Amino acid sequence: MLSLRWFPTPIQLSSHSSLTHSKPQLSVSSSLHNAAATATDSASLKHEVKVKEFPNDGFAPVREEEELPAGLRREAMPRHVAVIMDGNVRWARRRGLPSGSGHEAGARALRELVDLSRKWGIRVLTVFAFSCDNWVRPKMEVDFLMSLFEGVIKSEINNLAREGIRISVIGDSSKLPDSLQKLIREAEEKTKDNFRLQLIVAVSYSGKYDVVQACKSISQKVKDGLVVQACKSISQKVKDGLIQVEDINESVIEQELETNCTEFPYPDLLIRTSGELRVSNFLLWQLAYTELFFVPALWPDFGKAEFAEALISFQQRQRRYGRRDL
Repeated sequence: MLSLRWFPTPIQLSSHSSLTHSKPQLSVSSSLHNAAATATDSASLKHEVKVKEFPNDGFAPVREEEELPAGLRREAMPRHVAVIMDGNVRWARRRGLPSGSGHEAGARALRELVDLSRKWGIRVLTVFAFSCDNWVRPKMEVDFLMSLFEGVIKSEINNLAREGIRISVIGDSSKLPDSLQKLIREAEEKTKDNFRLQLIVAVSYSGKYDVVQACKSISQKVKDGLVVQACKSISQKVKDGLIQVEDINESVIEQELETNCTEFPYPDLLIRTSGELRVSNFLLWQLAYTELFFVPALWPDFGKAEFAEALISFQQRQRRYGRRDL
């Protein structure tokens, strides 16, 4: 059984491996780069090639809030950060490694990001782990990813629960292995009362899927004659299971999106790694006014310095939501 320990621990390398990599230059202004450069550079984190079974031998210590990197202000932190974790396979291929080694390294990068988000005061972290479109990938890779998801949940659920992290999983879970579905339900139940950080993992998810399932949910409620919750104007107009076209508005749809699992459903900041400049069918409705940050680093190389730089960039922007500055 595959099991990963996310906390930085002594990492075993197979005998044929010698991993070195340099930090890619970030395509942002020099002032931002200098401000974030004081953050500890975590891209030098050693990456294992072969992940053997590491039993979970106890809870990790809960760390208190740490001093922020230079240039970051705690009061200006985004409440919700979303991340497209891209570049695992490219990271592995550049090192002559199998794709699975890239996904394993990506899991460790995610654990560090979760830890930083918790300590720096971010309320919600949503990560794009597996797209609906990824089902067309080779079966061997898909099966490996499903096993990886299971291994991470099993090895880290107690640590995450102890740290006050709430886990939510969004996406079409019906396509996932039964064993993974069971683990997801158990993880969500175990952490449902936690509030320090909500970690939303999008698995078998896409933005188009989310909108379609929301429309289906509304249609089913209309068919069953049920009132759409939290919408009094609709409740007064629904009669005999019918709904008028003018009654369908943004609020009706938004409350049926899968991100209704959180108090802050709309990301303030989206980060995408690997240099790609697109959102790839992720949170299409929710990203309407989200600030975007693209970084050339591949996901396994994304660490503390890169995260700080993205947050500094966010804090220097003006968000107007369609309004004009006077």
